[in-house]
Amino acid sequence: MVSDRALNVLRVIVQDYIQSSEPVASKAIAERPGFEVSAATIRNDMALLEEEELITAPHTSAGRVPTDKGYRVFVDTLTHHRPLSQAQRQAIQRFLDESIDLDDTLTRTVRLLSTLTNQVALIQYPSFGAARVRHVELLPVDDRRVMIILITDSGRVDQSVIDWGEVPDDAVVGEIRAAINEALLGKNLDEVPHILSGLPEAVNPERKEMFEKLSDGICRTLDAHRTTRLLMSGAANLVKTEADFSQSVYPVLEAIEEQVTVLKLFHEMQAESLDVGARIGNELGGPLSETSVVAGSYQANISDAGVVGVLGPTRMDYPGNMAAVRAVARYLSGILGGPPSTEETPA
Repeated sequence: MVSDRALNVLRVIVQDYIQSSEPVASKAIAERPGFEVSAATIRNDMALLEEEELITAPHTSAGRVPTDKGYRVFVDTLTHHRPLSQAQRQAIQRFLDESIDLDDTLTRTVRLLSTLTNQVALIQYPSFGAARVRHVELLPVDDRRVMIILITDSGRVDQSVIDWGEVPDDAVVGEIRAAINEALLGKNLDEVPHILSGLPEAVNPERKEMFEKLSDGICRTLDAHRTTRLLMSGAANLVKTEADFSQSVYPVLEAIEEQVTVLKLFHEMQAESLDVGARIGNELGGPLSETSVVAGSYQANISDAGVVGVLGPTRMDYPGNMAAVRAVARYLSGILGGPPSTEETPA
C-alpha cells in the first residue's frame, strides 16, 4: 500500500511521461508546485512505487517510467476527466448533425474521434434485435434485377439485389412494394422471416415466384443486421507512435483489421456496464499487449447498443481520451434515439 504522496508522485510520472516520452527524475518532481519535500524524499517514494511494480527504470536512466500496473492505478484513481472545450463540443454537434443515415453517422463518428484523440478510433455497429421495419423500397436496376432497400426505425439502411428474371412494369412493382410494406411495416426484425414465409402463398399465384425471390432477398438483407461490424479510422496515428512499441506496429494493425479480437474485447467491456473503461497493456495480451483501449457504450435505442473507443500505445492521454470517448458516445446516443443522458452533452 503506497501513501497519498507516493500516489501523487505516480500521477506526475504518468502525466510527464505521457507528455514528453522521457523518464521522469525525482529532482523534476520535487521542483513542481505542491511537493514541498526534497528530491531525496521523492526518491524514497519512487523506490516504494518501484517495489509495488508501478514504475520502472529503463536501462540505466536516473528517471522512471510507468508500468502497465502503474497506468492502471493512475486510471483507477482519476478523480475527474479533463472536460472537452466548448469548441470541441460544438464541433462534435456540427459534424454529426450533418449525417444522413446510420452508416454516415458512424463513419463520421469514427473519423471525428480519431481527430479529437490522435489515436486509432473504432466503432462497433449496434445490434438491432429490437429494431422494426420502417419501409421496404424496390428499385429496378435493369430488365432483370431489383434492388431491395430495407430501412429500420433506428435509421439503418441495408440493401441487396435479386434477379427476378424479368422486372415487371412500374405498376406491378408498386403493387408488390405496397403488399410487402403492408405486411412488414412496424414489425420487429425477428418477426420478418416468419411473416415472409407465408406471404407467397397469400398472393396472386402469378406473383408467387417473384414474392419467393423477394422474401429470400429481404432475409439476406436481414443478415447484415445480425453481423457485427467494426469501423476504424486513424491507422496512421498508430504508425506515428511506432517508437512506443518494442517491435513493429503492423501486428497490431492486422489484429484490428481482423476485427475478432477487438469485437471480443468490446463485448467484454460492454458487459461490464461501465460508462467509459480502459484496458491497458498486458490486460489485453497477444498482439495488443503494448496498447491500451479506452471505450464506452452508446445506445441506438432503449435496448440496442454498440461500443465506441480508441486504441493507441499505453503512453496515451487517458484523461483526454476518456473525456472524448464519453462525449462522443453520449452525443451518438442522442442522435440515434437512445435514452437521454443525465449528464452534460455537447452543446
